[in-house]
Amino acid sequence: MTTITLVRGDITEQSADALVNAANSSLLGGGGVDGAIHRRGGPEILAACRKLRAGHYGKGLPTGRAVATTAGRLDARWVIHTVGPVWQGPGSDPERLASCYRESLRVADELGARTVAFPAISTGVYRWPLDEAARVALDTVRGARTEVEEVGFVLFDERAYEAFAACADLA
Repeated sequence: MTTITLVRGDITEQSADALVNAANSSLLGGGGVDGAIHRRGGPEILAACRKLRAGHYGKGLPTGRAVATTAGRLDARWVIHTVGPVWQGPGSDPERLASCYRESLRVADELGARTVAFPAISTGVYRWPLDEAARVALDTVRGARTEVEEVGFVLFDERAYEAFAACADLA
C-alpha cells in the first residue's frame, strides 16, 4: 500500500526518487513548477527535454501523458514530466487530470522509483479548481496499482495545502 503525505513547500527542495513536473507540452520550461524545476535542476534537464523533442516527442508531450528525464541538480534521480489539462469551466473532464497522476506512477514503476513527489497539477495558470484537483489527485493515487511506496504531495501555499488536507483524511 502506498503511503501518502502532504508537505507545504517547494517541490524543488524535496528529496525523492522522482519529482513530478507540471510541465507544458513543449517540455522546454515555462512558469510555475515547470520553470522552477528547470531553473533549480539546471541545464541537464533542458538538454534531456530537447533530446525528447528531437525524437519521439517532436510535437510535444500530449496532455495526460508522462515521460522521465534526469533530475539534474535536484535531490532526485529523475524528473517525471506530465502535462495537465487546462480548466475549461464546469464540465471539464477530470479524467484527463487523473491520467497525469496514473501515467506518472506508471513511469515511476518503470524506473523503479519508490518515492515520488507531486505538485498540485493544473492548479496554477491552468486554473483547475483546487478542491476538485485535490480530490482527483488523491483518489487517483489511492486507487493506483503501483509499486511506489510513498507519494508526497508538495503544496506550494497554504490554500493548496488546506484543499488537499480537507480531502486527504490521512488520520
